[in-house]
Amino acid sequence: MEYRIIWSNFAEYQLDKIYNYYAKEINIKNAQRILFKIRDKVEVLIKNPLIGEKEKLLSGRKQNYRRLIVTNFKIIYSVNEETETIKIVDVFDTRQNPTKLKRN
Repeated sequence: MEYRIIWSNFAEYQLDKIYNYYAKEINIKNAQRILFKIRDKVEVLIKNPLIGEKEKLLSGRKQNYRRLIVTNFKIIYSVNEETETIKIVDVFDTRQNPTKLKRN
């Protein structure tokens, strides 16, 4: 069984911010490398949606969230087993204050 990946608008916005920052501050190749690493890690979820650990910082929410770590980034996602979908809701830079992850 393969799940379908859905990227939230917010997660796509975060990816754009990450890419633009690294493209401007470092170089485009490095920005592309980071983006590809994140996208490759997300692709693993298609066949293994529960591979990520539960995100403890978001445990008080109605929805259960999981996380995958890629270099300095946390990919936050939820799994809907009924519809066989995985929703990527955030890509969070772990060098930030962890309480920022609780944003709406």
